[in-house]
This record gives sequence, structure tokens and C-alpha cells, in this order.
Amino acid sequence: MRPKIFRRRTAALLAALPLAAAAWLATSPSQASATGASTPAAVVDYLHQISGNHVISGVHNKEPLSNPSQYTAQAHSITGKWPGLWGGELGFTAADIANRQTMINQAKTEWANGSLVNLTWHMCRPDVATCSFENGGINGSKLSDPEWSQLITNGSSLNNAYKAKLDTAVPYFQQLKDAGIPVLFRPLHEMNEGWAWWGGRPGANGSAKLFQITHDYLVSKGLTNIIWVWNVKDTDQNGGSSGVSSFYPGDNYVDVASLDPWVKGFPSTDWYQALLNTAHGKPVSLAEVGTVPTPSQLAAQPQWAWFMIWSDYLTSANSTSGLQATFNSSRVLNQGQITLPGGGTTTPPPGGGTGTGPITGVGGKCVDVAGSATANGTAVQLYDCNGTGAQSWTVGSDGTVKALGKCLDVTGQGTANGTKLQLWDCNGSGAQQWVAESDGHLKNPQSGRYLDVPGGNTANGTRLQIWDRNTNAWQTWHLPT
Repeated sequence: MRPKIFRRRTAALLAALPLAAAAWLATSPSQASATGASTPAAVVDYLHQISGNHVISGVHNKEPLSNPSQYTAQAHSITGKWPGLWGGELGFTAADIANRQTMINQAKTEWANGSLVNLTWHMCRPDVATCSFENGGINGSKLSDPEWSQLITNGSSLNNAYKAKLDTAVPYFQQLKDAGIPVLFRPLHEMNEGWAWWGGRPGANGSAKLFQITHDYLVSKGLTNIIWVWNVKDTDQNGGSSGVSSFYPGDNYVDVASLDPWVKGFPSTDWYQALLNTAHGKPVSLAEVGTVPTPSQLAAQPQWAWFMIWSDYLTSANSTSGLQATFNSSRVLNQGQITLPGGGTTTPPPGGGTGTGPITGVGGKCVDVAGSATANGTAVQLYDCNGTGAQSWTVGSDGTVKALGKCLDVTGQGTANGTKLQLWDCNGSGAQQWVAESDGHLKNPQSGRYLDVPGGNTANGTRLQIWDRNTNAWQTWHLPT
């Protein structure tokens, strides 16, 4: 569930710190560990293996989908670690639905960097194409009992409308399947509480039935890459922890059982046990948390396979020290520490991606420091390759790209298309972080944009810039080995 005004916040959720600077995900090329093609079974097997000993860190990235890793990047800026699970959203507003491809592109990058991928969907009512959250098509927009009966009846108008809505997500799941990426999908979340139109209906023909319909329909579309995550909240509604089983769709429909402990902040013993009992041996996880669990809490309830901090609660409900203690705990697995059984091997970017030497691009020309100058603000340009120190770049383990003792830098920490590149003292800022992707693109995560030659101009002295990712040859770079 996204943060909402009706969510109860306990005292534990009130420790706040200033909002960290927003940035997109980055990881140093030497630490990026592509998991390669894998399967849902491999992921579930891995979750079984770590349960009891380790837990995967996670952060959700809510809307806008145009900036689909801003909270993950905040976690890194605070803890020095990239979360081992990236959470994304399929969206409900027109603008966010239009940006689903941006979100899916980010999911692919996160997987390649060594994180698991999780998707949540705040879905509008079946009969509403796009909606706002409050008093729109999600919260406060109930279906009547006759409407619900129609919804779960195959071939009815509402049933067909619901499946048509599922169809809009199929191409994006298919892209992940084609890329060999299993996705942890958590549909109809917190179904034991009634805040959303899909929730609060116990029994065989209630919310669990809609989960079954969702599962069967997407499987019928050939989406065999989905790991089905069933989710409830630690609410007192509908029987509390003792009523959870009345919302369970059945073992054939669930791969992971998950809990959102928004009422208590961290699961009480009865809720922990209820999830274990209901899961029948399947992995269990904390699908949404506000305050990050402490290492001692995780040790006391060791079966949780992952926790996922909800977006802006990362900074509004946590202290820097608390986040650092958990993310740096030996129990917690962050990005690059996850090795899936049956997973693939690392796919390096063209030319290697680490080491020292020239960075070559369009026209066979080199990334060059103008005039071999070392003053802050010196332009970084395209130039004939000449073997000088101005063209000898070191791709560092800290995500920097350096020449002449200084860093490749986005001028003024800009994020707009066309912002020029320069040489500057290395300072650890997001303007100096770069990620080498497997197809030769070089990304500045803070801006979400890429190293680019303006218009593909190969004239000597063409100053380099950042720009939206595209397939033009002037965004393909060969890094030193």
C-alpha cells in the first residue's frame, strides 16, 4: 500500500530525518553482478535457502513512474548499500501508465545490477481506465455485492473489463520474461483490509477468488516468469491474525506469503506465526514496512526472506543510524550479494567495463579532456584518439570515471537533457557516478540520463552531454579493459 492519510502510524514511525537528495540507481561497474536468465523456481529455492539465516533488503519506488528508482538511490546515499530488492509500481494515473516502459527499463537494469525485481499494482476499478488514488478508482470506491458477484463470474461485463485491464500489463511482464527475469508480483495487496475495492471480502468467493482469477488469466497468457506473492496486513479487521486463512487463495496459487505490518510497525508474534502457518512451508516476507526492522528484530523472526521499505517512509520514518545498522548487518543481503541457483553469469559491457585506458565512441573517437587541462570545469569532449593522458580514463570500483586525477562530472549536478560534462575534483556526488550497462550505454543514475554526443556530431571538440537513453550509435561506448 502506498503511504496514505488513513494509515495508522505508531510512535516507531515518527523518527524523521531530512529528505535525502533524489537520485536514480547506480552501482559501481565492478560490483554489478548480473544474475542472467533465471526462473521463478530458482528464486523461490533461493528464498528457501536464505530463510532463517539471511534477509534481503528492499526499497519500493512509488510514482511517478518517470523516476522509478529515486527511493532506491536515497537508500544508497544514506547506507552506502544498494538494496537487494527493487520495488516498482504499474501505476494508475494516465501519466504513470504512459511511463510503464520507463519503469520496466529500470527493472531490467536493477536485475542486471544484481537485485530482485518486485512489482505492485494499485489498480483502478475494473470499469475505470485511469484514476486518482483517493476517492477515485482505488481507495473509497467500493464494488457493491452484485458488482462483486459479476466481477468473479466468467464472461460478465465486469469480469471482461478486469481481464482487459490485466491485458494492459501483459506486454511488460512479457518483456521481463523475454529478458529471463522472474518478477515477484504482489497483486491485490492487503486484501484482508477494506481500504481498496478488491479487499475485505473473506471466503471462497471473496478477495481470494479474484487472486485466483488474476493468476489463472496471466498464466494463460504464457507469463511463466511470475512469482506470485500473496499479501495481507496486520489489521484487526476480518478476524485479525486468526482470520488470515479465509483470504488465502491456496497453495497452487501462491509462491510467497507476505505481510505489511503497518499497525504494529514490526509483526507481533501472533502475526508472524499466522503467516508461517498459512504459508504451509512457502517463503514469507515483509512486503511493506515503514520503519526498517532492526538486526535484533530480524534475528528474533528469522524466517522473513525480505523486507521492503515503502518509498518516502525511508526518510520520514527512519533515522540514518537505524538504516545503516540494518543495511550493514551481516544478516542482510544487499545488491550484488544475491546468487540464484540456475542463474546466469555476469555479462560485462563491451570492452570490459573496468580498468584504465581510452573510452571510444561514435566515429571511433575518444572521450577527451580539452587541452589536457586539469582545472575544475574543463570541458569533456569528443576527439581523435591520440593516446595522451587526457584520454586515459580509469573506471573505478566506486562508480567514478577519472582522468588526470579528476572525475567525469555532470555540470552543476544537472539532470536536464543537454547538460554538459566537465572535469571536476572528485567529491562523491551523484553527478560523478556512472554505470556501464551491458549494451554499451554509460548511465549517470542521478539524472537517469546517458553519456551522449550531441546529434552524433563527430567533429573534434564536440562537447559531451547527458541525454535520454536511445538506440543511436552515439550513445554506445567501449570502456577500457
